[in-house]
Amino acid sequence: MIIRKAVYLISSPSVDKCPKADRAEYAFIGRSNVGKSSLINMLCNNSKLAKTSAAPGKTQSINHFTVASSRSEKGAVSNWYLVDLPGYGYAKVAQQKRRSWGQMIENYLRKRDNLINLFVLIDSRHEPQEIDLEFVNSLGEWQIPFTLVFTKADKSKPGRVQANVKAFLDSMLQTWQFLPQSVITSATTKQGREELLQILDESNVRFQEHQRGDSE
Repeated sequence: MIIRKAVYLISSPSVDKCPKADRAEYAFIGRSNVGKSSLINMLCNNSKLAKTSAAPGKTQSINHFTVASSRSEKGAVSNWYLVDLPGYGYAKVAQQKRRSWGQMIENYLRKRDNLINLFVLIDSRHEPQEIDLEFVNSLGEWQIPFTLVFTKADKSKPGRVQANVKAFLDSMLQTWQFLPQSVITSATTKQGREELLQILDESNVRFQEHQRGDSE
């Protein structure tokens, strides 16, 4: 997949205010300060696309970006949505605000009909965190398709990253029969970029085939 263009579209306070669900949509989420904005910018090859901040809790709305991509240099262009969701977990905001964010995220995930895949970001520098495991277990209950994206792989030795990833997946196997796809990434070195683009490309193809089938 080649990203032709990616631009910010709108920030929505709730799922009912989101753009019309007329194209494939992929959302990114993770704990605050997991490197979500940096990963989105790396993926789209645009360092200024998503706003990055050292302060956790910067993203507070459902942020839509429109992306144009093609499968080759001269291939047909596909248009889809990329969504930057608020982080879950620690943020220096009131408890009531955190609860409202949680409800907004759940409503979006469960009601957004065109959401094809949720990319769940996990900090590869740390051993499994209970809040991340609880979140992916909720996704299983809600039957939301997702991919695990382990971030900041350049910040630790490769052996430590691999050990933390294995520990997380082993923890999931205590309650999951089958594990989702997972990708190890670094926004700095662009590790994992091609794998993520391939996942997006294959998902777009399936979405388009499904649309053609519905119209016939």
